[in-house]
Amino acid sequence: MSYCDDILHKARILNLDECEVVSIQKKISTVRITDSEIAEMKQNEDHSIAIRIIDEKKIMSGKASPSQIENILDKILQTKSYLSPKDFWKSLPHASKFTNLERTYDSKLDGISGTKIIDMANEMINSATHKDIERISGSLNVVSDHFQIMNSNGLDCSDDSTYISGTINADSEIGSTPVSGVGAICSRTLDNFSPDQIGRDATEMCIGSINPKHIEQDSYSIIFEPYAFGELLAFVVASNFNLKTYAEKRSCFSDNMGAKISSEGFSLVDDPHIPDGIGSKPFDDEGNATVPQFLIKNGIFSNLFSDSFDAFKEGTSPSGNAIRQGSPMGRSSQPNPVSLPHNLRVVDGEMSKDEIVNDTKHGLLVGRLWYTYPVNPEHGDFSCTTRSGIRIIEDGKISSPGKSVRIVHNLKTLLKNISAIGMDSKNVLQWSALPAITPSVRVDRVGVNPI
Repeated sequence: MSYCDDILHKARILNLDECEVVSIQKKISTVRITDSEIAEMKQNEDHSIAIRIIDEKKIMSGKASPSQIENILDKILQTKSYLSPKDFWKSLPHASKFTNLERTYDSKLDGISGTKIIDMANEMINSATHKDIERISGSLNVVSDHFQIMNSNGLDCSDDSTYISGTINADSEIGSTPVSGVGAICSRTLDNFSPDQIGRDATEMCIGSINPKHIEQDSYSIIFEPYAFGELLAFVVASNFNLKTYAEKRSCFSDNMGAKISSEGFSLVDDPHIPDGIGSKPFDDEGNATVPQFLIKNGIFSNLFSDSFDAFKEGTSPSGNAIRQGSPMGRSSQPNPVSLPHNLRVVDGEMSKDEIVNDTKHGLLVGRLWYTYPVNPEHGDFSCTTRSGIRIIEDGKISSPGKSVRIVHNLKTLLKNISAIGMDSKNVLQWSALPAITPSVRVDRVGVNPI
């Protein structure tokens, strides 16, 4: 009898209305790079259990290791008298059919050796080495997990997943001011991961940024490359399509369902089925089948995402977006899931990045953002700073690298001013952020201020 079976058996003896048990076995290998060399490698294996109980409409939860589960139900039930019933609650999921996904598990990654991981980290460093690069830093993470969820309604499903993510930051003090560059790749399979490309991308961005010119305060057409636009999706865009945020009038698009909120050529999908997507999964983290859905379709606000709790509270059905987000990637045994998107995917356009640049008269090309956060989320206001890969565009040509600028803008305005979408989509995963899949995107009439 498995740990999950054992806990559900005890739940039946206690005559609990509903019980959900999550088991996750996780392997994490992390290499930390500082001062152009490997500073540390850590490997960790963990097995943890999460339990959620619904009894008399009261929702209780807890977490334990396998060695601590003997009296875990009794400990969780000690909180029952302090809780109020959630009368809107309906039911945990029942068993259903799931879509078979491609390229979300790789046995080569699951069984990769520590020596191989260190070799890849050294390849990242070596490919970023250049006479004008002063410092190289970054990280390499390899994760595999076995996730199982069972409940008292007969649900029993499991999923094996693998992930790999590498980032290199290259810094240079050659020229008039310090500059940097970033290279990053994340994938679910080893074959789609190139350590050499990560280092080369970081070096190219950094060297191309040497001797940047001052950028005047003005309004520009900004081409956000995938790594930059992915940050906007994760930290500014995503929360506005959360059912809970929308219902509480904290989304800048509240009461706009079915309305045009972006340029007609822009479509945003929450896509849990795309091969190799960092957030791709056949079922969400409470056992509901996942389904791709347009959040914005050809400019029209189309859908919201939710878990069961938020959906039942608002009198609707869950969209299959219950997430127990793990770090640095994958799932966790967080006792209560939250509503999050799986993969925020911008549908590719029909222009290459070079064609977008050639079509831009007065603009900036931005490779990386930082300090990106909502300022007044109910109205859509946000702030960010361009960090790396800034290029000044004049009359369809890149004229020179540019210094950092601050952007204080509005999401509603930004979406409506999208004027070009590339076809250079990449998996993007910022640290502690949501997975995104996006090409380069040009937005017109963005005001910037020099720093």
